[in-house]
Amino acid sequence: QVQLMESGGGLVQAGGSLRLSCAASGSIFASGTMGWYRQAPGKQRELVATISTDGNTDYADSVKGRFTISRDNVKNTVYLQMNNLQPEDTADYYCYARTKTTRFVPWRDYWGQGTQVTVSS
Repeated sequence: QVQLMESGGGLVQAGGSLRLSCAASGSIFASGTMGWYRQAPGKQRELVATISTDGNTDYADSVKGRFTISRDNVKNTVYLQMNNLQPEDTADYYCYARTKTTRFVPWRDYWGQGTQVTVSS
C-alpha cells in the first residue's frame, strides 16, 4: 500500500559525492520519521541517518560531517547527500518511512528495495 522508490546510487571514487533520493507513494495518511540504513557484505545492517517530520536528525558517527539527510514533506521524499565518500561506505543503502496508511492503524515502517553505492580507492 506504500511504496518507496530509491535512486541515486552508483560507482564513485574516494572523495566523490552522491545524492540518494527516496520517494514514498501510495496510501499515506500520516508520515513520521524517514531515514537510511546500509548493509555491507558480511556485516549487519546499520543506521546511517534519520530525520523526523519536524527536521530533527540523527547520524551514525561514521558519517557525521560528511552526509546530510533532508526531506520534503510535500513530496514525501527523503534525501541523503553523501560527500567525501570512502571505500568503507560501500554498501546497499535502504530507505525507510514510518507511516500510517489510515487514521486508526499503528505506525509501520516501509522499506525500499535498496540502491547500491560502491566507492573505489
